[in-house]
Amino acid sequence: MQDIWTLLKYLFLGLFQGITEPIPISSSGHLVIVQELIGLGNTGLEFLVLVNFGSLIAVLVVYWHDIVKLAANGITYVTTRKAAARDDFDFILYLVIATIPAGVIGLTLGDYIESELDKVWIVGATLIVTGFALWIIRNLRGSRNDGQLNWKDAVIIGLAQAVALIPGISRSGATIVAAMLLGTKQETALRFSFLLYIPISIGTTVLSLDTILGENLPDMWLNYLVAFIASIITSYISLKWFMNIMAKGNLKYFAIYCFIVGALVLLFIG
Repeated sequence: MQDIWTLLKYLFLGLFQGITEPIPISSSGHLVIVQELIGLGNTGLEFLVLVNFGSLIAVLVVYWHDIVKLAANGITYVTTRKAAARDDFDFILYLVIATIPAGVIGLTLGDYIESELDKVWIVGATLIVTGFALWIIRNLRGSRNDGQLNWKDAVIIGLAQAVALIPGISRSGATIVAAMLLGTKQETALRFSFLLYIPISIGTTVLSLDTILGENLPDMWLNYLVAFIASIITSYISLKWFMNIMAKGNLKYFAIYCFIVGALVLLFIG
């Protein structure tokens, strides 16, 4: 019975990761809160990386046509220098630039963030910060599209993603907020944010393979597998839903949600 209950807890965490990863309410922060509430304790870095990889698969499926188009036009520009392919080549370049800040900070301060900032009260406070950021852009309607991005935009959005390494600061929220404050259209901000998720997630997974395949795997493989599959399915559904929300400009509801959850955490859990 204990094993079944533990399996259900991991299933719930996988479902929760999938639901919260695409939307701007911080999946890492919510996992910290949920683990505290259900008494599962710290599941470890390998679990977090694994369920995030599940979310990555969902992002790859949703944005597959964009990825293929960018790759094809990027190669075309490198080999032929066709002007029509320049915007997509630049978009790829900006994704690379924007990946660097989080990559550097993750490699240098990742252990500190995991051990010192993974506290419930910190998550409560940073969720409120996320809420304020979303509230600021709730009515913004930018005019800049993919072809109007530049390297400075990429650096700023990349720094926003690096800040989101702190649990409770939403990665998608931080990058979308940064992009929209720079005047981009909602569609461009959303696309750049989730395509930016791909390299950072792949890099984190590759660097953590030895941890994922470590000594816990033989005992935990079923729990991990169930959570992984749940994360893929719910991430896909949640991302498609969030794309519709972004099109309608209803980000204020996520801001209000972050305010409420952050305050409740500080009052009753933290």
